Amino acid sequence: MKNSCLLLCIVIFICMEYICLADFDNLQDTCPTATQAKQTVFINGFSCKNPANIASSDFKTSKLNHTGNTDNIFRSAVTIATAADFPGLNTLGLSIARTDLELDGLVLAHSHPRASEMFFVSKGNVVAGFIDTRNKVFQLGLKAGDVFVFPRGLLHFCFNSGFEPATVFSVLNSQNPGVVTLTGAMFGPDSDNVLDKLVRQLISLSRSKLNGVGNMTLAGFSIV
Repeated sequence: MKNSCLLLCIVIFICMEYICLADFDNLQDTCPTATQAKQTVFINGFSCKNPANIASSDFKTSKLNHTGNTDNIFRSAVTIATAADFPGLNTLGLSIARTDLELDGLVLAHSHPRASEMFFVSKGNVVAGFIDTRNKVFQLGLKAGDVFVFPRGLLHFCFNSGFEPATVFSVLNSQNPGVVTLTGAMFGPDSDNVLDKLVRQLISLSRSKLNGVGNMTLAGFSIV
């Protein structure tokens, strides 16, 4: 009897833990975003289309077909598709992105507070890395076909280390990953000289590590 009670307690504990930790599952097969001229109901996500009006086109996007505008100081462009403009992603916990990097193009350190990111190099050679909470940088040189992972909430960056434009596709495990950028938080709109210095230091640092150790401390990122 004592053993039976102990077993029952263990089963109840496991079930309670599962209920507390499990993600909520969809209650229907699909839930494409319902586009509205004016939003009147605010929920944690988007309302669904009427099932009678769901179409195959809800599950396709051409937003990532074309190269983004890289005519900027960073020579890079990031195009992201979320449930807001790709209806079929709603409730699936996914977003997708395309990163275009011209020669010496760079995406400065930023983070996604609600998502991890799987980073797939489609074309070119790229250095990708992230910074952990110990202020340590993990980075590697990647070529076409390679995949790198950026853990959720950690600062990460990438840089074109090759001699041709590079293209990268990413999948993020949130339909609204969010983004926090260092440039937006630290620098004003008239800080072009500071930004240019930061870009040059990041490029120099990345190149110096390509043939060396794959991780380092953040000391080399000083912009003073």
